[in-house]
Parts: sequence; C-alpha cells; structure tokens
Amino acid sequence: MAKTTTRLDPQLRAELEELHAKICKALNDPKRLLLLYALGESPRTVSELCELLDAPQANISQHLGVLRDRGVVDATRNGNSVRYSLRHAKVLEAIDLLREVMADEFERQHALRQPANARR
Repeated sequence: MAKTTTRLDPQLRAELEELHAKICKALNDPKRLLLLYALGESPRTVSELCELLDAPQANISQHLGVLRDRGVVDATRNGNSVRYSLRHAKVLEAIDLLREVMADEFERQHALRQPANARR
C-alpha cells in the first residue's frame, strides 16, 4: 500500500513563518512577557516600567523597541514623555492559553511520576 502524504497549505506555511518572525520572536524573552502583562493593566512610561520590573532604563527601552517594531505595543508621545500601551489584548489571551497548556503538562508529568497505587 502506498503511503499518502499531505502537503501543508502554502498559505498556512507563509502565515506561520510570518507569525514566527514577528510575534514569536517578540515574545521570546521573559522580560518582554512581563512588560506585556504590565501594559495589559494600563499604559505606562519607561520610568514606570523600570520601577515596576526593577530593571535598568536601557534594558526596558530595548525590549519596548522590539515589541513596538513587531507591532505588539504602541508608543504615544505626550510632551517629553512616551506612554506605551498594549496594541492587542488578544496577545495576553494567547499567552494565558500557553500558560494553561504548560500547567496541564506539568500536572500530567507529575501524575506520571506518582506510584501506580497513588494515582487511584
């Protein structure tokens, strides 16, 4: 019997490559994830974010630049200050879904480590 192979849709492939290049790379740092959760609460300045995350200004600015360039956050100038805000709340929803998957997997692995008589 001949093996049947299914090709992935070229459009899907292109969309996933674009997703990886833009969004996934933007989320590929724990500090940026924390920034997103902070901005999900309210728009903030770099100074506010530095204080909240206990991180140097240069580091926070660099991370915000990546998030802004990838279209995840917006920057609004008001006089001498810039307020950053989350562009799409759905990004946090997606991260929360991934956190749920991680928690489920942790529970599954923990259950597998239990002796057979303890799982009943």
